[in-house]
Amino acid sequence: MKLYVVRHGETVWNELHKVQGTADIPLAEKGIELAEKTGEALKEVPFDLCITSPLVRARRTAELILEKQPHKVPVIEDKRIQEINFGELEGVVCFTDEHVFLNEQMEKFFNDPWKFERPKNGENISDILARTKEFWEEVTGNPDYQHKTILIASHGCAVRALLQNIYQDPQDFWHGHVPPNCGVNIVEVKDGEAVLLEEDKVYA
Repeated sequence: MKLYVVRHGETVWNELHKVQGTADIPLAEKGIELAEKTGEALKEVPFDLCITSPLVRARRTAELILEKQPHKVPVIEDKRIQEINFGELEGVVCFTDEHVFLNEQMEKFFNDPWKFERPKNGENISDILARTKEFWEEVTGNPDYQHKTILIASHGCAVRALLQNIYQDPQDFWHGHVPPNCGVNIVEVKDGEAVLLEEDKVYA
């Protein structure tokens, strides 16, 4: 089984450094272009299936990548891989262009995520780890998927949460940094063992 785990392309809120979890923000022009380039780079990859977050930025990224495929690829939506829900923090500007944080909670989220407190009506890191782990175990344990190549379209925090099932250092949640827009992580799963073949590759 090969999994191509991709973060969505850039949105207007990404450009504005706004907190964007379950807020359903579409791709910006730049995000569309990068998704198209990613599709071009991956056009020789014979995807059997795509599983995407239902949020439009992830779904559209998946569609643009799959447009370059020579055959129609079935697409399934799964809420377990949608972005962390920031609750009352949704839409808050978290830092300046110079990366000076404007919100204490969001500074924690990026610099010390295990101490990020669950916002009102939102989730914390443990919450997103639990739902992405359930998704991971279901997909990698599915006998029908064992020889399939699957595109998974998700989000920055959700991608890192999903890949915690492979990383050897669970304390470093971000694995050094937030995954870049349209960053692709390629995972091979064989006999229950997962190996990361490519990390955060951007085809720009």
